[in-house]
Amino acid sequence: MKHTQVIPADQANAIQLAVGVLKNGGTVVFPTDTVYGLGASAFSTVAIDQLFSIKERQQEQAIAVLIGHIDQLSLVTETPSPAALRLAEIYWPGALTLVVPRHPDMPKNLSPLPTLGVRIPDHPVALALLQAAGPLAVSSANLSGQSNTTTAEEALSQLDQRVDLILDGGKTPGGVPSTVVDMTGAEPVVLRQGPVIIG
Repeated sequence: MKHTQVIPADQANAIQLAVGVLKNGGTVVFPTDTVYGLGASAFSTVAIDQLFSIKERQQEQAIAVLIGHIDQLSLVTETPSPAALRLAEIYWPGALTLVVPRHPDMPKNLSPLPTLGVRIPDHPVALALLQAAGPLAVSSANLSGQSNTTTAEEALSQLDQRVDLILDGGKTPGGVPSTVVDMTGAEPVVLRQGPVIIG
């Protein structure tokens, strides 16, 4: 078991501390525009395995990647379609996850398929962390099968002694996970309906 540190997200060195944890292969819980997220480096197979283990989640389930700026999209996918870029420009930052072809350099354990889900969250803490740390593999900050968490306290109650750091940014504005749209085919396909309505 590890000691889970909880710090206010607006503490002067909070983002710097979180980046340090992530660069050392650790895990950080932070607020997003939907629910609290559990993040690890999107480029570390070991860190992603740890994320699955913390959540007690099956490896067959995909983990989304959050980015801090649309320029980071080229790090996680080689060929986003014009339609995907159009939706990204309209709805990002926001609660829309786009499923795109996975960049060949990305760890295979992010997804059993050659695709991955990616989005830019509309939350100042999440954006500051992602812009400083780069793309993160992120899942909801809860044990698999348990309720999503919308406060740091809820996340701590489920993940205490499992994660390294929790950034407490207060209650998240939306308790509903993002809309997920598959952009790998000829037409966009809504895989999960969330706050963003496409169509």
